[in-house]
Amino acid sequence: MNVSKLVEIYYAVDEFLIKFMPYMESHLLPTSDRKPTRTCSLTLSEIMTILIAFHVIGFRNFKLYYIHLQQFHSNDFCKLVSYSRFISLVQRTVVPFYFFSQSLSKTRTGCYFMDSTAIKVCNIKRAYAHKVFKTIASKGKTTTGWFYGIKLNLIVNDLGEIMNFSLTTGKSNDRWPVENLCKNLIGKVFADKGYLSKELFEKLMGKGIELITQIRKNMKNAFMPIWDKLMLRKRSIIETIIDQLKNISQIEHSRHRSIPNFIVNLIAGITAYSLKEKKPAIANIYTTGLQ
Repeated sequence: MNVSKLVEIYYAVDEFLIKFMPYMESHLLPTSDRKPTRTCSLTLSEIMTILIAFHVIGFRNFKLYYIHLQQFHSNDFCKLVSYSRFISLVQRTVVPFYFFSQSLSKTRTGCYFMDSTAIKVCNIKRAYAHKVFKTIASKGKTTTGWFYGIKLNLIVNDLGEIMNFSLTTGKSNDRWPVENLCKNLIGKVFADKGYLSKELFEKLMGKGIELITQIRKNMKNAFMPIWDKLMLRKRSIIETIIDQLKNISQIEHSRHRSIPNFIVNLIAGITAYSLKEKKPAIANIYTTGLQ
């Protein structure tokens, strides 16, 4: 593992937490007077750095990755705790991780692409016996078939930057989280036929967002500017991003033992992608059409 990359990730995380943690602690609800007496040898910045780096370097098994850190990078951290102790600390990072991912630079280009992808939590044949995600997972269907799990909804810009994301149940309609995903954005959003809805189109148009989708076979042809047709053909950019999140990062696997750790792993994967210097993007010859 490149130590300079570890330092780079740690610096970005630590600079954010220095400002964020006092703000978060000032807004926490009061609890019992009893304060924890056990202190952790790893800082929150180090825990988050370890979780992000897992998605950067390409390990497919977190336990083997952590053993690798203990053997070859113990000097790069204050004091690495045992693997079981580290897993118990992961859930502490849920809130800071979400806000850190949202704080990363995102360019409002006015050209966006939206899609959803299935996050399988187990084989659908074992859905009846699955307990960890019983309260939030459900059976759903995509173009590739049935699955049991959760849907990750994404909106990205033409530079390959993830603008926003949300989680919904496997059986949820793709149109449900659209308004929240498009919050604070203005411009054109390109999506597949699953997002086709007159009511949704009018709601978004009132907020300065034009939702552009392909028409269904049983619908009449409507005039569409050549620019919009070109951008609809470029929707593969978000499919490429989803592929990188699942295969370079590892946001999808069936070994989770708690929901908070699942959420942290997913956000860590998205954060690792967002910190990449080179992202899939649409060539400048297309982006100039919005200027």
